[in-house]
Amino acid sequence: MQFYTPLRYPGGKGRLAGFMKKIFLYNNLCDSTYIEPYAGGAAVALNLLFEEYAWRIIINDADPLIFSFWYTVLYDTEWLLRKLIDTKVNINEWNKQRAIHAHYQEHSMSEVGFATLFMNRTNRSGIIKAGVIGGKEQRGAYPMSARFNKQDLSNRIQRIANYGERIAVTNLDAAELIARVETDNVAGAERIFFYFDPPYYKKGSLLYSNFYTHEDHLAIAEQVQELNVPWIMTYDCTPEIESMYSEQSSVYFTLIYSANEARKKGTEIMFYNRICLPPEFCRGEMLHFQRN
Repeated sequence: MQFYTPLRYPGGKGRLAGFMKKIFLYNNLCDSTYIEPYAGGAAVALNLLFEEYAWRIIINDADPLIFSFWYTVLYDTEWLLRKLIDTKVNINEWNKQRAIHAHYQEHSMSEVGFATLFMNRTNRSGIIKAGVIGGKEQRGAYPMSARFNKQDLSNRIQRIANYGERIAVTNLDAAELIARVETDNVAGAERIFFYFDPPYYKKGSLLYSNFYTHEDHLAIAEQVQELNVPWIMTYDCTPEIESMYSEQSSVYFTLIYSANEARKKGTEIMFYNRICLPPEFCRGEMLHFQRN
């Protein structure tokens, strides 16, 4: 599978793109607007757009740092590409970009966007709290530049920018985004599909800058289940989450993913409404995917 996103993202669901394509075909959703309220690396969204399953995508993230990156990709592309090529990948630069990232309010959106990319590509598994690849002394098995292929990243960024007229980037709370989309589409003129991938219930605070409390998870569950457009939701398996979505169709799926340079296997759960799974994905069957 080809990866289109420039970001490495904890919990990234890039390997679900093939599954989503089958969902789009089986449910006659092609050429609809695909919306990710918790976009992060937006791997699925970009795959559906570039391969002409979705006509338009909305990339939303409440994290201003992630939003700054996507905004810069679309609206300050040339600056970002020059900055990417000209910047050295070393510990001195890592310290500089970490400071920008930590004090983002004091810098321009483009500077913050680049700092987000730099930290994402030089930190273990793309997790800011995980620390730099290879350690500060750079004595690890891999150098900090191991995931920083400038030409490849430049190509990915340029391709996204080329599709700019079919991409919207927003910096809203998921609840606000849902409400805005429903208001704008009150007459049902636009065909819409939501894919929700909220912060993990159990370990969200360890992985994401914007994580949810129990009450946050409950509030979004109530709002999502009132939607009258097709949606899919993926979550870590917990009794609390399963209880919140107990009235929805669901299927468990396994993921093989990398975290802190180790490969692990985990089981998650997918909820969905107004969606028919293709015969090979019948309800109750365990799905198997592999993360980025």
